[in-house]
Amino acid sequence: MNMAASAAVRPGLDPLVTGISEIVARGLGRGRTAYAVADLLRSRLPGLDILTPREREGSPDGYVSRPLHSEEGFSIVSVVWRPGQETQIHDHVSWCAFGIIGGIEHETLYRDMGDHLVEIGRVDNRPGEVSGFAPPGDIHKVRNTSDEVGVSIHVYGADVARLGSSVRRVYDLPVR
Repeated sequence: MNMAASAAVRPGLDPLVTGISEIVARGLGRGRTAYAVADLLRSRLPGLDILTPREREGSPDGYVSRPLHSEEGFSIVSVVWRPGQETQIHDHVSWCAFGIIGGIEHETLYRDMGDHLVEIGRVDNRPGEVSGFAPPGDIHKVRNTSDEVGVSIHVYGADVARLGSSVRRVYDLPVR
């Protein structure tokens, strides 16, 4: 499902769609595409006005993931987190690049050891910071540790409107 018509009403979305389309068309491979899209996002990270005030409120029921643009090769998704909201430990169907617009996304990274997970790192992603990654090695949990509603933009190398989510698998293994 192409959501290009909505791009015109979301400030900052059109240049992202154009730039990401050009990068994806190069066929660079997962890792190089994720890093190239992260570089683009770093230079073109939109402001909070990419979402309406109501969309920026989030939900008391959990974080809200909203596709802003989806097509066969990639999707641009906003994620809105109220303080304390978090994901389950999960990995992704594709490469990803993300940029933080507001709040702090505390990310815990894991390695799958077969019968358990091992924590391999933690990072606080703050407003203006951008990163990219590609499977394998993308197992993580994310939590908004700030006192404000967090907003981030995520770009996935898959059509999440068609798939329903960027999550490939949720992990229920013990962490040692």
